Amino acid sequence: MQCGGDNAPDATIRGAIRAVKEIKSEIILIGNEKIIKQKIKEIYKKDDVSEISDRLKIHNCTETIEMEDIPTQAIRQKKDSSMVVGFNLLKQDEGDVFISAGNSGALLTGATLLVGRIKGVDRPAIAPMLPSYKKGLMLIDAGANTNCKPINLLQFAEFANIYLRNIYNIEKPVIGLLNIGTEETKGNDLMKESYKLLKEKAEEYNINFAGNVEGREAFSGEIDAVVTDGFTGNIFLKTVEGLGKLVKRSLTESLKKNLLSTIACIPALPGIKRFTKTMDYKEYGGALFLGVKKPVVKAHGSSDEYLFYFTIKQAEKFAESKAVDILKEEFEKLQKN
Repeated sequence: MQCGGDNAPDATIRGAIRAVKEIKSEIILIGNEKIIKQKIKEIYKKDDVSEISDRLKIHNCTETIEMEDIPTQAIRQKKDSSMVVGFNLLKQDEGDVFISAGNSGALLTGATLLVGRIKGVDRPAIAPMLPSYKKGLMLIDAGANTNCKPINLLQFAEFANIYLRNIYNIEKPVIGLLNIGTEETKGNDLMKESYKLLKEKAEEYNINFAGNVEGREAFSGEIDAVVTDGFTGNIFLKTVEGLGKLVKRSLTESLKKNLLSTIACIPALPGIKRFTKTMDYKEYGGALFLGVKKPVVKAHGSSDEYLFYFTIKQAEKFAESKAVDILKEEFEKLQKN
């Protein structure tokens, strides 16, 4: 696990220590050992991480990939950065899943160059799960590829279809193309061409293609995954996160407005807690990186302790489910037919 992100290393360390108490796996904190140990002593009054758990380890690194770094150069030149070291540990089977909250572009480059793509994959994609009506919604791509071709969106739909069928046991996942209207003629050239390709290949690849889906219909509970390019997907993702925070904040302030409203809400507290939990994207952990040969999870850059905690728990399930092996086997089989 890379000790990166906007709130690193405090949030990473706190999230890892919270998670290690509830999972079976070993957690390797990858980063500057001196800083990590200093933080552990400062926060937990322990001289060594092993005093907290024998399943917590530190792997020292001397370099950091910054957000302003050019991804390809950073991966090739900063060989002792936490991201490059993490990818190499994963590649060498010294880890089962790699978690990073770092530079998305560098993550894509590193995953592609160091871990490698599944045979036949043009571009891997980031695929977070979002809250939807009575279930989750996969968004793919959420930021890895800002410039896409129709073949990329077709492959994203394939990833979503295989993953949701095998990991979430959804027999025929409903997959839509995120667009500004439902009509076949709507959208820019990428969306119109992608629509045609998805419609043409849906039966051959056993994709339950629902056509174009507008943003307001994505959370209806009738759609299991929305496919889009990484530029649009990232804006969509961050808008949803912002709206969730707004709803939670506004609801809390309304209930605490005065003594009467506070007393009146007491009987409804269980329902309110269930509602806020459903709206909280932190509950869904990080975003899966689909299309590479080994399990990689992208944590939000602004992850706090709780989001790292949920992401680590999710990552363990991701590794245990053999999701990447299943995706690799089924995707390669489809390409041969």
